[in-house]
Amino acid sequence: MKPLGPIPPGFQAIDGELAIGGKPVSHWTGQAGRTPLFVYSQTRIEQRFAELREAMPDRLKINYAIKANSFAPLLSLVSNLSDGLDIASGGELEMVRATGFDLSRVSFAGPGKRDVELEAAITAGVTLNLESEAEAGRAIAIAERLGLTPSLAVRVNPDFELKGSGMKMGGGAKPFGIDAERVPALIRKIVDAGCNFRGLHIFTGSQALSAEAVIDMQAKVLDCADRLAREADVPLPKLNMGGGFGIPYFPGDERLDVHAVGQVLEAQFAALPDTLADAELFIELGRYLVGEAGVYLTRIVDRKVSYGEIYLVTDGGLHHQLAASGNFGTVVRRNYPVAIASRFDVQPEEEANVVGCLCTPLDRLADKAHLPRAEVGDLVAVFCAGAYGASASPSAFLGQGPAIEMLV
Repeated sequence: MKPLGPIPPGFQAIDGELAIGGKPVSHWTGQAGRTPLFVYSQTRIEQRFAELREAMPDRLKINYAIKANSFAPLLSLVSNLSDGLDIASGGELEMVRATGFDLSRVSFAGPGKRDVELEAAITAGVTLNLESEAEAGRAIAIAERLGLTPSLAVRVNPDFELKGSGMKMGGGAKPFGIDAERVPALIRKIVDAGCNFRGLHIFTGSQALSAEAVIDMQAKVLDCADRLAREADVPLPKLNMGGGFGIPYFPGDERLDVHAVGQVLEAQFAALPDTLADAELFIELGRYLVGEAGVYLTRIVDRKVSYGEIYLVTDGGLHHQLAASGNFGTVVRRNYPVAIASRFDVQPEEEANVVGCLCTPLDRLADKAHLPRAEVGDLVAVFCAGAYGASASPSAFLGQGPAIEMLV
C-alpha cells in the first residue's frame, strides 16, 4: 500500500460527497454535463492572497505567473488580486490583454522570444525580462525601428540556487537569464541606449517547502541585486525576487511557513542598501496562489481485477493531469492527494489503483491507494489541481481533448 498525499485543509462533505464552493461535486458535474472537469474555488484563491499579504511585509508586491493557470475567468479574478502579472509567451500576452489588465504592470520572461513577440511586448508597454545579450540587442533594435522607448529588465542567472526546490532555474549553466558576472555591463548598455531600465529578475527555483531555504534564497537575491546595481552604478527601480513557494503534494510534505519567511523579510527590508532603497520589490508566484484551489473530477467507467489487483479506470488521466501521473518532473512516482469524491465521508477499506483512459502504462492517478470501495459511476477527485493541470498537460493526446474548467 502506498500513502496518498495530504488533502488541502478545509474540504468537507455534503450528503457524503466532497463539497466545493458550498455544493457537492455532483452539482458541478451536473452543471458541466460531462466529466472530466476542473473546478476552481474563488473563495480559496481570495483567502490565499489575503493570508499571504498578511504574512508578508506591506512593501512587498505580489505578481502572478499565469503559466500556472491561465483559464480566463480565473485569470480575471487573479488580475484583480495581484500587483502584476508575469507571462512567458506572446500567447499569454494576448490572454492578459483580453482581461483589460494594465499592460505596464506585466513582465515577459522566457528564453527564445521571437521578434514578433518582442515587438508586441514593446508596443504594448510590457517589461521584457531579457534572457541574453543577443535578445537585448534585438529588443533595442526593434524599439528603434518602432520609434518607441522599450521597458527592459535583466533576468539574472545567479551563482546560487534555491535549496530543495522542485525545479532549479538558477545557479550554474542554465538556458534562463544572463550569468551574474555579465549583468552590470548589460545594465549600462540598456541605460546608455536610452531605454526604460526596469531592474532585475532573479528566479532561482520553484516548489520549495522549507522556510529556511526560501529565507536563505531571498537573502542571497537581495545581496546579489545590491552587488550588481553597485557594479553597474545604477539604482534599481524594481526587483523581482522570484518565488519558489511550494504546496504539499506528496506523503510527508509539510506546509511552507510563510509567516516565518515574512518576518525575516520584514527585517531585511528595514535595512536595505541604497541601491534598493526606492525599488519596487516583488515576489512571483503561481502554484502557491492557485494550486490548492483546484480539484480535478473524473468518473470511474470500469472496475476490474488483474492478477489480484483492483483497477479503477476513469474517463480522465494524464492528458489533463500530467503532474499527478508522475510525468512532470518527478523522478520517483508518488501519489498526489486523491479521494473517492462521491464517498468522501466513507472510511477506506480496499487497496486500489486509479488509472486513466489512455492506452499507456504511464496513465496512473494513484498507485496501491487505500480507498473506500468505489464502483462504476463514482467520482474520483485529484486535489492540488489548480496549477499546472489543464495548462501543462497534453490534452490532445489520443484525441481526448480538454477537460471542462469552472470557477465557482
